[in-house]
Amino acid sequence: MRVAVTGTPGTGKTTATARLDTDLDVVHLNDVIKSEGFSTGVDEERGSLVADMDAVAEWLDGRDDVLFESHLAHNFEADRVAVLRAHPDTVVDRLRGRGDSDSKAYENAESEALDVVLSEAVHHHGTDSVYEIDTTDRDPDAVADAVSAVVAGEVEPSAGTVSYVDWL
Repeated sequence: MRVAVTGTPGTGKTTATARLDTDLDVVHLNDVIKSEGFSTGVDEERGSLVADMDAVAEWLDGRDDVLFESHLAHNFEADRVAVLRAHPDTVVDRLRGRGDSDSKAYENAESEALDVVLSEAVHHHGTDSVYEIDTTDRDPDAVADAVSAVVAGEVEPSAGTVSYVDWL
């Protein structure tokens, strides 16, 4: 079983996956990118590493019984993809709270309103493998429980059930 947990920055991926009770190995891909040197440089405008997607894919190849999380996780082979969602105002608040600039926070909020990560996940994996989880009004333990339900196959795929386009 390979499960990807993805979503726009600020939707709660790292927080929720840190609270999971699962037999799967939990891998935080952003940590792997840093520790293994899987970057091709720095995006100066955003102040973030540019991931070497081929190197990450090769590193993940052959790893089974794994849950991996990152805003990039949907780009890799997975049996199930949980896309964490949050209202764009919530994304802004969370990102500002962790010290991100206003421009970075609003860029990510716009991405969330436009369903960018969800659209990419559906493109790569199809609607039968994608599960949306709205984290806006849920505490981290409830989000972890929702991710656990995806892992256990206790819920049906739900791509397209959350929309924040009105925020725009």
